[in-house]
This record gives sequence, structure tokens and C-alpha cells, in this order.
Amino acid sequence: MPVRIGISSCLLGERVRYDGGHKRDDYLVDVVGRYVEWIPVCPEVEAGMGTPRETVQLTRVDGDIRMLTKNGVDQTDRVDWFARQRVQTLEQARLSGYILKSRSPSCGMERVPVVQPEGAALRNGRGIFARRLMDALPHLPVEEEQRLNNPRVRENFISRVFACYRWLQLVDSGLTRQSLMSYHRAYKYLLMAHSQEGTRRLGRLLAKPERYATTRELADAYLGEFNQVMKRTPSRRNHTNVLQHMAGYVSDRLDARTRRELTRMIQKYHEELLPLIVPVVMLRHYVREFDITYLQDQTYLHPFPGELMLLNQL
Repeated sequence: MPVRIGISSCLLGERVRYDGGHKRDDYLVDVVGRYVEWIPVCPEVEAGMGTPRETVQLTRVDGDIRMLTKNGVDQTDRVDWFARQRVQTLEQARLSGYILKSRSPSCGMERVPVVQPEGAALRNGRGIFARRLMDALPHLPVEEEQRLNNPRVRENFISRVFACYRWLQLVDSGLTRQSLMSYHRAYKYLLMAHSQEGTRRLGRLLAKPERYATTRELADAYLGEFNQVMKRTPSRRNHTNVLQHMAGYVSDRLDARTRRELTRMIQKYHEELLPLIVPVVMLRHYVREFDITYLQDQTYLHPFPGELMLLNQL
């Protein structure tokens, strides 16, 4: 099963914009696209509005938010009907993430302009399709293309996408309490980088499975908490703590000079003098050299394809 990510069609270069243009994102198409299968959607075109077309904007009318063209034609019901139908098919598509077009009245995830009765616009809206998508699939990693220009946001999102993909594989292989524990063990250090307290909460949840009537209920509770932890952007302090923990597994197998060098690289990362990839690559090497199975299974060392080079910018 491929890693499937839903995406606003214009970001792939499809000419579906109101003016017949596109908003191709080269990084998504040329880099991320090598490792995922895109599921493109353009709500406005697929709802039958065509291209080119009148521009639309979210507008507050009698307390309700409507999608109106510049000439006042109300397209809300048309786009909302499409959104509800399309989201139903996406629920069956086994997506691992979704990337939306920012500020779009149909696809914008947040801060979409909403025109007020007095004429001013407040950036507090969410696109009609985006709202339906996020309500129907609350555990799905969702981001906007502009926010992905931030290296920390980009790394966090891609990490969550591959966590979701591994979760789908777990479900496909047969969800058991034992397999759920294995998933948690593999993600222990990556979770710690996001939140140490959150990692402890997940551990306590799994330690008392008898509180849940079925494995499915336990898994649902775990997944909800897991996603809340993963949404938190990892801090440099937490990364340093994780690196030091993992170094503890290899330090007694290293000579004094090599041990000092590993410690120095971790400290330089902590002081923002080196990117995260440097100590991570060192740990990968020693874990492989000494065949430390527990750490080989840790997704912290391999959260996503290394060719994406996301750790090089942290």
C-alpha cells in the first residue's frame, strides 16, 4: 500500500484556479512526490464551477458564513454538497495526510478571510471543503502548503504522515494489544521528542488495557492521544534529551575518544551549531555497527525517507 496524501489540485500544477492558472509547489511535486501517491482534489472545479470562473470569498450573511462570487451568486450549497460526497470517498482512500491550499475559501485550513457585513475581512475562517474534511477525519495529519515552508512544521507534518501510514499498516496486519505495544515501543523516543509528559500518558494508557472493553476501543483511545502528542512541535531540549538517552546504549561500547566526539556532537546540536542530522547519523552508524536491536526498531532514527533531508534543516 503506497503512502497516499490528499492535496489541493492546484498545488500539483493543475490549471484549476479561478483564472485558469495553478499554484504548483515544486518541493511537494519534485521531492515529496517521489515517495507518496497524490490524491488531488479541487472542490470548486469538481463541484461544477468550471475554469476560468468568478472569484469567490467567504462572507458572513445573517450570522452564517456563505461562499459568494464577486457578483453575489451564492455557491455555498453546491460546494458543501460536493465536499460531503467527496469526503466520503476520501474516508475509504486510506490517506496518511492532506495538504490544503492556504487562504482558499474552499480549501483553506485556517485564517481564511471572511468578509463582514460592514465590509471588513477577518482572517478567522476555514474553507468549506477543509471544514468537512477535518470534521470527518479528525486523526488525519492536515497542513497548508505555505506553513510547510517552515522547516520545523514541514518535518513535523511528514513525520506525522509516516506515523499515520505505519498505523494503517498495523491495522491491516491485525490489531492486537501486543501489536499496539510494539507500535508504541517503536515510537517511544520520537514521542519523547514531542512531549515527555505525553509519552508517559500513553504509557499509562497502555498499562491498563482492562479499562477498555475491546482492543479497538483501546486503539482508538491510544490513537487520539498519540496524535495530540505528535502535533506538538519537538523542542531542541527534548531532542537533546532523546539523543543522550540513545547514546547511553552505545557509549560503553565506544572508546573514550569516540564517546567524547559523540557527546560533543550532541552538545553542538543543542547549542544550535549543528543540524539534528549530524548526531542522528552518528547514532544510526553505531546502532547498526553494534547491532542494537531495540534502537534499530526506533522510528526516531528513521521517521521518514532520509532522502527528504528534513533533519538537515533542524
